[in-house]
Amino acid sequence: MLKLGQKVKDIITGFEGIAVSRVEYLTGCAQIGVTPSVGNDGKIPDTQYFDHTRLVVLTKESVMESVNQDRGGPNRDCPK
Repeated sequence: MLKLGQKVKDIITGFEGIAVSRVEYLTGCAQIGVTPSVGNDGKIPDTQYFDHTRLVVLTKESVMESVNQDRGGPNRDCPK
């Protein structure tokens, strides 16, 4: 099963990137938002959405597994 944060590839277009979002529609269609790497021009490309059945997983590990897991939110350091 595809997890957000994994590198994926669309089998039809060859588009590759990191799975960053999941969208489910009322009709039952599920799409994954895929963001490619920063281009040679230094700009961040737009996220593209693909039906989940069109994507293959290229890396088992999620990019988020390699960064600090403490994501307590914006107020985590506020005094109680």
